[in-house]
Formats: sequence, structure tokens, C-alpha cells
Amino acid sequence: MTEKKPEFREDDSWFNEEQLAQLTPADVAEDLHAPVPTRMVSNGEYMPFMQTPKQKEVENRIKVLSDVASRKLGMDRRRFLATSGGMAACFLAMNEVFGRFFNVRPVELFEPAAAAQNGPPPNLFVLDDQLHIVRSSRQNTGQTLRAIAQGLPNPFNPNGLPDELGRVNFPWNPALVGLPNVAENFQLIQVMKDIYLDSQMTVGIMSNNTSSAVPGAGGTRPPKNPIESEAGEFLSAPQTMGIRDWVNEIAGSTRMLAHGMIFPGVPGTDNLEYMQYQIDELKPDSWKGYTSANSAKFDLDPESLMRRWRLDDEQVAYPMYELVVKNRAQLKEHPGFFNINIHKGLSTNALPSQPELGNPADIPKAATDWPELNFIMYHACIRPGFWALNALEDVKSGRLRDGVPDILWCTEFAVDCARFPNVYAELGTTFASTVITFPTVCAHLLGQFLKYFGEDRVVFGSDSPWYGGPQWQIEALWRFEIPEDMARQYGYPRLTEGAKRKILGLNSARLYKLAASGNISEHGQGHGKGLYKPFPGDYVERIPASLKTLLEFPGFTADNFARARMAYHDWKGAAPRHTRFGWIRNQA
Repeated sequence: MTEKKPEFREDDSWFNEEQLAQLTPADVAEDLHAPVPTRMVSNGEYMPFMQTPKQKEVENRIKVLSDVASRKLGMDRRRFLATSGGMAACFLAMNEVFGRFFNVRPVELFEPAAAAQNGPPPNLFVLDDQLHIVRSSRQNTGQTLRAIAQGLPNPFNPNGLPDELGRVNFPWNPALVGLPNVAENFQLIQVMKDIYLDSQMTVGIMSNNTSSAVPGAGGTRPPKNPIESEAGEFLSAPQTMGIRDWVNEIAGSTRMLAHGMIFPGVPGTDNLEYMQYQIDELKPDSWKGYTSANSAKFDLDPESLMRRWRLDDEQVAYPMYELVVKNRAQLKEHPGFFNINIHKGLSTNALPSQPELGNPADIPKAATDWPELNFIMYHACIRPGFWALNALEDVKSGRLRDGVPDILWCTEFAVDCARFPNVYAELGTTFASTVITFPTVCAHLLGQFLKYFGEDRVVFGSDSPWYGGPQWQIEALWRFEIPEDMARQYGYPRLTEGAKRKILGLNSARLYKLAASGNISEHGQGHGKGLYKPFPGDYVERIPASLKTLLEFPGFTADNFARARMAYHDWKGAAPRHTRFGWIRNQA
């Protein structure tokens, strides 16, 4: 086993000694640094699966293709994999092993112009509706999910079962393999580089969670109120809006939006008062909530604990909707104010009848009773959490719902909820967790969402930075194709370039009433109307003292920040690292 520093083992993972003996840090074990993952990486919260034989086959093919191409181009393999040819090598290798799912040609290994023809166009408008940052005082957040993307052992697959191609712990984002899985990867400085300097993202939405637990006697307990909850969340509501305001100020244009945090409750509770505070003082662009989180207050007792909730609960959810609608004047400055974004799914062991944990049964009534609101279901209700073998087994079982494979709970969501015009399917994590490791599942999901929701009500989110920056997902979605035989058999529409443009940005632009003016040019003008200007490369120097204090920079001392600046200058302007952070399972 590769020697690990004690502080890395203890501070950046939740593994015990027995589990650590089965793991290796991805940044030590993986030397390929491909832009697409080839094994599962754990961020430290769960045991990843071992790399499967087919994952290993893809990895080996990437190495062979990259070695041949890099020699012909007169560069080393690491440098080659940071180019468009490196991305092409990954998709070519996957097509060879999985069957054709990606639009890519061998000439793209050598010719950037050829890669540009099949890759995302320069004028692509991308609105990434699910971004995260972790406040600097949080040191053990994000590593588990990053580790999955790096190909490290996965607690959602404790037995190390293979993916669709027979690979165990195949990285979702090979660009992360080999990089340290440390807290700084999820904090302000690194995330800004990942999303603004290393990707084609035009506008991003800063999201947050409401799922914090509170330390208590003998363990943890649910919070009693929003203030208790916010103390342990990735970001507080003021921190979320503070990042948004700073980004837009230094970019000189709207490059970031931000969610307010949903805390349902009966009238008169602190929950609704806190939501009104956000409206009055912070001006959220839209809302984000978790039915699976203990975030709803069911009584007026200040000592009672918050609980999980349902979208159609008239006792706690409906007063929250009423509060949002009552503040409709916010729509003038924040046109997405009526967008209710709800985490739904990623609950492998939940019972089929549990809407609180992700089943879509509570959506129809809420969508019917509140037609002015848009219900955007984050993760599209996928039931398996970060390991989609269950979904592949659903496909292989032959069980159908309305003539298509019944993938729990996604197919139920598509068939039963798409008839409501104010319900949307969102792809965050669902796409990332299937496109590389379970492409057949990914093709069925995209096919079903297109068939039932149509290409106008499917939206893109990357869930960055958990799986690295968003560019690898943008690239994968642009190149992804639903196999013709699958489309014919189940009546799936084609995933056309027009549909991809809508999913990647145009649909969300409509929801937030933003001009979809495309890419960010080197001259600071967006394609078309020129509304979106570049995020400045010297952004670190532009972080004001007030924001450093708000985001709880370590000790907020000159020395600490000087070290952060030095780290930034080490990679500022460099090519993407294509390294995974986290833990990988030792091979048998």
C-alpha cells in the first residue's frame, strides 16, 4: 500500500483503518490524467468499487492512443491529454469498448480543427444550474463525491461490483486522477478557475444544501431552525449571495445567479421568517430545497426538531409556496424567482413509496395546485445514489412502464409528471454518474426525458466541483448519441444538436429570462449581443476583505491567504490538470 500521511488519512476521509488498508489516494496511484474518468473515485465518505476489466481496457486503450498520437505530435502524454486530442482519445476508447455512444473520429487525435467540428462549438451558451462552493472553515466536505469521480472505492457499491463495461471504480472524470483530494478543491479560489477559466460555462447558478446535522449528545441531531442548519452547511445564504454579487461585479456582467434556501414550515415559524429575510435582504434569483433534509418545521415549538417533508404537504410546503408567490414583485429584478428547484433522488436504499427521499409521487399535486411555479427536479429523481448498477439491472430486467424500460424512479417521474408543463427534469449528477460508467443507462434516461418532457424541459447541471470542473460533462453531452436501434425500439427522439443546445443552456435561459448570447470572447464580449464578459484571470487579487471574512478563510490572516495566492499562481493560466482527487480501491 502506498504510504499516506496521517493527517491526509484522518482529515480528508471518513474511512476507518480497515477501509484505508483497501485504498490508495488517487493522486498517488493514477498516472494517466485523462480528461474523462476511467475508474470510480471516492471523496472519502464511501468505499469506491475496484476498477473493472472493461474500465481497465478503456484506460489501456487511452494510453495506447495517447502514446501513439503524442509521439507523432512531439509532446509527452500528459501534455497531449490536456489537448482536444486527449479528449478524443477517451471517447474513441470508450466507443471501442462500449459500442458507439460518442461522436468522434480518429483524425481528432491529431487535428484540433477536426476535434472542433465534433466538439462543443465556440458559440455554445451553457447555463450550469448546479454549482457548489464550500466555505473555507469546512475541511471534510466534498471529498467523497470527488473520490467517486476519481475512481476510488465507492460506499454505494461496497462489494466492488463492476459497471456496465465490467470496470470497477472507473473514474467519471479522468482529469482528476492523481490530484490531491483536499478541501481547497471545493473552495472559492480553485472552483472559480474550474468553472470560469477552464470551461465553456457562460452563466452558473450557485446552489446549496439544507441538510446539515447538529452535534448533540452521543452523535448528531436534526436542526431546530434555519440558523442551526446553516451553521453546518456548505454555505450560508449570505455567503451564497456574497459570491454571486462578487462574481458579477468583477466580471462586469451577469455570470452567476444564486439560489435562496427553502425552509418550509407552518405559518409563524422561524423557517418562513428566514425565507422572507432572504427575499428582503439577499434577493435570491430562485430557490433550492431538499425534501430529504430535515428542513421543515411542523409546529411552533422552538425546541422541536425539523423534519423531512413532501412537496404536496399542505401543512408545511404550501405556506412556503404562498410566501414565494406573495413576493411576486421580485420577478421584476429576478425573473427566476418562481423557480422551485428540488433535490429528488440519489437514495439507493429508499423505499419505493418515499417521496421525502426522492420518489416523484408528491410532484403532481404540487404542480397542479401551484401552476405559477416551475418545479425543477434536480437529479431527475434517479434512485441509485452515485452508482447506477441498479438502474442497469432495471433496464436488463425487461420490466416496462408505458413501453420503455422502467428505471426506478426516473421512468415513473417521466411518465407521470411530464404532463404538467411546469415540471422540468434536471441532469445534475444523473448524467455525470452514468455517461462514463453506464452509457446504456444514460442513453435510456436521455431518451425517456426527450420522449416525455420534450427537448424544452430538460436542463443541465454539472454538480461541480464534486466531479471536477464542468467542461468534461459539457464535452460528453455534446458528443453523446442515443444508439439508433435503441431509439427505434423505444420511440426515443434523436439527441440533435438543437436539443443539446437547449439542454445545455437555452432552456434554463428561458426559465431565468436571460439572453442566450453564447460564448465569452477574448475581447470581453459575448457572441451576439455581447452581454457576458470574461471572468478576470486576476480574480484572486480582487477578493475583498469582506468576502474573505464572509467565506471564513482560514484564520483570515495575511499568511494564510498569501499561501493560497502562491498556490493559485502555481497553476494560473496553465492547461487543465485532468487529475482526480480522492481514493481508489486497491486492485485484487
